[in-house]
Amino acid sequence: MNAYAPLSLKTWEQIVEMATFQFLKKGDILINAGQTAKNIHFICEGILRSFITDEQGSSYSKNIFLEKSFAATKVSLLLNAPSYFTIEALEDCTLINLNFKKYKQLIAQNSDLKDFYIAYIERNWIVEKEQREISLVMENASERYQKLLNQHPSIDKRVSQQHIASHLGITPTQLSRIRKALKK
Repeated sequence: MNAYAPLSLKTWEQIVEMATFQFLKKGDILINAGQTAKNIHFICEGILRSFITDEQGSSYSKNIFLEKSFAATKVSLLLNAPSYFTIEALEDCTLINLNFKKYKQLIAQNSDLKDFYIAYIERNWIVEKEQREISLVMENASERYQKLLNQHPSIDKRVSQQHIASHLGITPTQLSRIRKALKK
């Protein structure tokens, strides 16, 4: 957190006081579509993915969350509304959970935490989202895959080809062809 904005000892103590640990096994569901999210989750270990399933049963991976990042169904938290997304553990996970309402109260009381929150949202929820949207329109699938590998070099060893393909907006067959072409 200090990489975004330095936090005071008092603020850290308040965060620690409200934090709870949660352990998930690979395949466990953190939140189901239709549930209203209550917590924001910091991933200490493991990988989570958020996905949506259409009426035909096909799923689309919206996000893949890796260690040292926050995971949440953001709209559900912000609007206190049912989530459109399910969050699933792709590996065994250790999470630190923060009750979002209490966290927002803490933000209102601590300007250093407010600075962190703004910086984190700007970089990870706004800039990253826009870059991903541009990438889907302006880059081909091979470029998107290479960019993903550059950002997360071990992701192809930790996340199934099916989930990576879904995250990139392509089929597993297309991803397989891209991977073969890159090995040449």
